[in-house]
Amino acid sequence: MITLHQAGYHGIALPDYGIGLDGSNDSTSCVFTSHAHADHIPRTNGQQVYATPATSRLMSLRGYQEPITETEYYQPVETDRARITFYPAGHILGSAMIFVETDEGDLLYSGDCRTPPSPASEGFDYPENIDYLIVEATFGLPIYRWDSHEVLFDQIRKFASDTLNQDATPVFFCYNLGKAQEVMHALAPLQQRVQIHGAGYPLCSVYDEFDINLGNYEAYNRETVKGSILITPSNTRDSGMLNHIKPVKTAYVSGWAAVESRRTQLNVDQLIPLSDHLDFFELIEWCKKLHPRHVYITHTPNSDVVMHYLSQEGISSSGLFSSM
Repeated sequence: MITLHQAGYHGIALPDYGIGLDGSNDSTSCVFTSHAHADHIPRTNGQQVYATPATSRLMSLRGYQEPITETEYYQPVETDRARITFYPAGHILGSAMIFVETDEGDLLYSGDCRTPPSPASEGFDYPENIDYLIVEATFGLPIYRWDSHEVLFDQIRKFASDTLNQDATPVFFCYNLGKAQEVMHALAPLQQRVQIHGAGYPLCSVYDEFDINLGNYEAYNRETVKGSILITPSNTRDSGMLNHIKPVKTAYVSGWAAVESRRTQLNVDQLIPLSDHLDFFELIEWCKKLHPRHVYITHTPNSDVVMHYLSQEGISSSGLFSSM
């Protein structure tokens, strides 16, 4: 068995190999970063940090100031006792699963991942022969089953078009990195003007660099936002940003939109459950395809449900760092 320790909030350390996955501690000499969301960016103390080129650029734009060794997908990094390779994770642009080959067995760390992949990512791919899988189960309950990207993208475009035809401003509430650009990619065929929250705007340049079509977009401008499509985080709901735009119609775009109570919690007109994570059934099916010796389940408040379903498939599993 490969020894695993917690390293930071979401990170994992392989102390026998000096490797950190999205985190570091005193046992790690190098850290491999899965993607640029804040909860996965490592806090380091001189360790060498590896990330894909897109993740490196996004991390820098989000304020990360330490040196990063840019590493392409499928380009192995050799250490004294291991071989580490990034595979596309389908979560956001630059997201990677981390494959660690050792004499004790081969381990795949999923980070946050999505299959079918987000169309605003590099896709989803993985090594087929692994011994251990560390997999996120953010939506690890059977109530979570996603519609296809085609269906959800049609909902996004229809909401925007119908709202504009009513002389109102459509507002999409979503994260500034990843979800915002996926929504923009869905809207691009409409050829309508899109404004995005100021913190999300600089991140779009990386998507442009990697040839993801985000359509006709610009940074949020209070004076010109009316009549455009606005993309902004949900925490701006009650800010001055929206108070002067009348009328508006709002949509919340997230996997959590699958929970109907979010409509009243956020006071929105429409819920669109577009997620950049595996749904429950995608998670189980992927584990069945890989059928590793053991699955470690992370990023979930309760791993018992996933463990129950995996046991029915003859797959050994356990929760990893349940406090994460």
